[in-house]
Amino acid sequence: MKIAVGTKNNTKVKAVKAVFHEAHHAIIASDVQPSVSKQPFSDEETLQGAIERATLAVHEQQAHIGIGLEGGVFVARNGTVWLCNWGALVDRNGVVVVAGGARIPLPAEISEQLKTGKELAEVIDEYADRRDVRSNEGAIGILTNGAIDRTMMYTHIVHMLRGQYEHQKKGWRNQ
Repeated sequence: MKIAVGTKNNTKVKAVKAVFHEAHHAIIASDVQPSVSKQPFSDEETLQGAIERATLAVHEQQAHIGIGLEGGVFVARNGTVWLCNWGALVDRNGVVVVAGGARIPLPAEISEQLKTGKELAEVIDEYADRRDVRSNEGAIGILTNGAIDRTMMYTHIVHMLRGQYEHQKKGWRNQ
């Protein structure tokens, strides 16, 4: 089974490889660009980015399934900005499965910079005094003091995607 991942970001590709370990050799990273903004600013936009990444990857690579993983933020009613992340699995027949992951509130000093139009990747690098946090522990790793990193967060989502997809396929076979 050929699996296309809608990014070349190492943390996301590692998450897919961890869940689809038996297909490790058939997982291809694909540098696709969804139509969402570089910093999705709602659950809806972040989910749309994940679906588009999966759809673009499955078609571009002519794969059996495509996986899209997208990180973003959303603003709660009380004005607090929260980290959010979504995943999508799309197969070549057009079946779409989605799942969301961890959510934590962002510190005010990060939130304020995001509201001015900066990307979280840029802000978290400055906040943590590190470089390329998004390709390593991610904002989640910095803000949880390493208790969970970006690969772990996305691995959880990919497990949910795979489980739902296998459940649906099983259900279709039994009808």
